[in-house]
Amino acid sequence: MNAFTTATAAELGRVVRTQAGFVRGGVRDASGVLSFKGIPYAAPPVGRLRWCAPRPPAPWDGVRDASVFGAGCLSALENDHRPGPRDEDCLYLNVWTTAEHPDERRPVMVWIHGGGFQFGSSANPATDGGALAASGVVVVSFNYRLGVFGFLAHPDLDAEAPSGNYGLRDQLAALRWVKANIAGFGGDPDNVTLFGESAGAMAAGILMASPLAHGLFHKAIGQSGAFWDGKHGPLQSFEEARARGLAFARQQGDESIAALRAMPADQLNAAAPWSFKASPVVSAFSPSIDHDVVPDVPARRFLRGEQMHIPLLAGWNSAEEFPFPAQSLPDHSARAFLTAAEAMFGGERMADFLKVYPAATDAEAKASAAALTGDTVIGEQCWQWLRLHRRRRRAPAYGYLFSYTSRYTPIASHVTEIPFVFGTLTPQQVIGSTAPPAEEDRALARTMMGYWVNFATQGNPNGSGLPPWPAYDENDVVQILDTTIEARPNPQAARFRFLDSFRQDGVLPMRWREMA
Repeated sequence: MNAFTTATAAELGRVVRTQAGFVRGGVRDASGVLSFKGIPYAAPPVGRLRWCAPRPPAPWDGVRDASVFGAGCLSALENDHRPGPRDEDCLYLNVWTTAEHPDERRPVMVWIHGGGFQFGSSANPATDGGALAASGVVVVSFNYRLGVFGFLAHPDLDAEAPSGNYGLRDQLAALRWVKANIAGFGGDPDNVTLFGESAGAMAAGILMASPLAHGLFHKAIGQSGAFWDGKHGPLQSFEEARARGLAFARQQGDESIAALRAMPADQLNAAAPWSFKASPVVSAFSPSIDHDVVPDVPARRFLRGEQMHIPLLAGWNSAEEFPFPAQSLPDHSARAFLTAAEAMFGGERMADFLKVYPAATDAEAKASAAALTGDTVIGEQCWQWLRLHRRRRRAPAYGYLFSYTSRYTPIASHVTEIPFVFGTLTPQQVIGSTAPPAEEDRALARTMMGYWVNFATQGNPNGSGLPPWPAYDENDVVQILDTTIEARPNPQAARFRFLDSFRQDGVLPMRWREMA
């Protein structure tokens, strides 16, 4: 018997066996956390494997070092200054655990990072899994292909296999790795919670509606995202995605797929940039309906009850609009705002519109424009996710509204809840705050971590010492995560109901996409 096998049979140490080979993580920290970083969960998607479904990693001999993060995937974000190496060879994952024996079968939480499917990585200090792992779960995070490498669709690629959505296929491959390997880290492959924020939450919703994901996770948490659905309609159609791919090939000189695969990755990446000035739905390579991973608009799948019927915890922040001013209707004056709103919603609906988005003054119009942006980009689709999931009454749902502010977090913006969920309390860079966390911030982090860990453990966030959190139902009551934590009727319900009135068969008007 191998010496490593003998050691791990008795206790969980720095060396763990995976299906592809042994990995060596870091030493246990003061909290007893073992971390393993940069473990390949798929073969490098380069050369012939560019724009292919992920393949299993090649086995290795000996013990592979797993003490540092693997390279992040190439970013499509213009002028992305986020730290850390990036490479096309980027399909790596990380594991944090405090298990002392591999047979402990602890709940597993698998994190999908956000970034509009265009940027981001699992090496973000805000999402270090150590503090959550110290609370009793096994935490996994991973990279997945982004932008043109993750979501290019093209008819010539379809001749090989359904194209597009390679980034979603990477996520499925990471979940299959967890199912096959996480028991060696003390995790339970039959108790996996998929959680993510923004694009990560949207991926969780998309995968809940994907037949290919069944059995790979058993609960879902969505933070500020649902299923890639909002102001600009749902994710791209099959035809739209292929038209975008053909246009991209023409821009490169009408190159063949073989020629595109031979081009340097940096050259391709530079040819497909994206910025916050436009929604990735209308301006970038992003998830699409491929009739395979994504058989139909996810909201329609939920409307028909075709999603995975698993416990869901989902919510949004009170100032989601903060990073997305470019996606707002004109707000420099009440007149400009009203003109744009009438074009979007129709003159016959303006009386209803003004009841929820008042614009009697320039200041009021500016505030309403901000609220509308947060609602259409993020909030309303999260609310839809909760409503559509609980209407079948086959699995519980829990909703929240994060509205907490402090010196550390002066705006409850998009992404500001993440350091509380992970207990990292890293600087709130998106809102420009450098104030250190205080005890009130640490207290909220402990509460939110308790909710999230309880949900991952039992499908219910409630537990000893925590304010009670009722299941979401037709009363539209959500847990308010603020200085005072309590369950209250959704304060944005009237606005969301107005937007919902424009949905047909679960989908917002496609003409809104043309107004981008």
